[in-house]
Formats: sequence, structure tokens, C-alpha cells
Amino acid sequence: MDGLIWQFAPPEPTRWFEDFSVGESFALPPRTLGPLHFRAYAEASGEMHELHTDPAYCQLLGLPGRLAHGFLVAAQTTAGACEFVRMVEAALVGMVEQSSRFLRPAHEGDTLYPRLTVTLLAPNTSTGVVGLHSIIHNQRRELVMEGMQKWVLRRRPV
Repeated sequence: MDGLIWQFAPPEPTRWFEDFSVGESFALPPRTLGPLHFRAYAEASGEMHELHTDPAYCQLLGLPGRLAHGFLVAAQTTAGACEFVRMVEAALVGMVEQSSRFLRPAHEGDTLYPRLTVTLLAPNTSTGVVGLHSIIHNQRRELVMEGMQKWVLRRRPV
């Protein structure tokens, strides 16, 4: 996409499953939903309904702007957008589960404030599952979305 700037931080020491604690929290960058987000989502997903693509149609319905598709909203909780994924790079096996509940609509022009919080630590023999509660508030401090992500991380090598 035009104007996208990639910034890579130097690698940090790896955090293993044992290095996390319940209650630890990760803020993701706030994002104001604009035309480029709606266009990129429509191109990536093929979702072309007028609720998500046509401002005039939304205005006729009395909406304050285009309605953000739920998956566009959920994408704002991508753990790679905060320090979590970089912290666990050598320990990361992968994401194994994701769920979302959409509690309020998000529209073009809304600013979304996502956060991930560790709520589950389930150890296995050589790995463990880290559960991250995901939430998004809007600029009015209303809860827009909540959900859960589960990540499998390796345990610290002996």
C-alpha cells in the first residue's frame, strides 16, 4: 500500500512461556479508520457490500460513515502490531484460536484503541498456551469488541 513504512526494531531477548504472567497487558497503536482501511479490507476480503464501501449509501441509512466490517475491527488486535510477537519470536509456535464479540459498531472516522491482556497460562510438556483477552474501545471509551486469542509458545530450553 502507498505510504506504508516498515520499521524494524533490533531483536529483543526471547521471552518463553514461563516469562509471562496473568494480567500483563499490551497496548496496540490506536488507529482512526479512514478510506484506505476500508479499501484495503475490501480488496483483501472481496467484501463489497455498500455498508462497507459506499459513503452515500450509509448516509441514506443515517449512519455516521461507512460501517467497519467485523473482521476489519478484529484485525486491529493483531498481536504483531505490538511488542508481543517480537518478544516471543524464537518461542513462537503460532496462534491456534481467535474469537471476537462485536458489541458496538465502528464507523469510518472512529478511532479504535486495542489492548491485549494475558488471562490464561496453560503449560504443557514442551510448550504452553498463552491466552490473550482482546478488547477495543472507541474514542468515546465505549467497548466495541472483546475476544480471545490463544498462542502456543515453547517453554524455556533446559
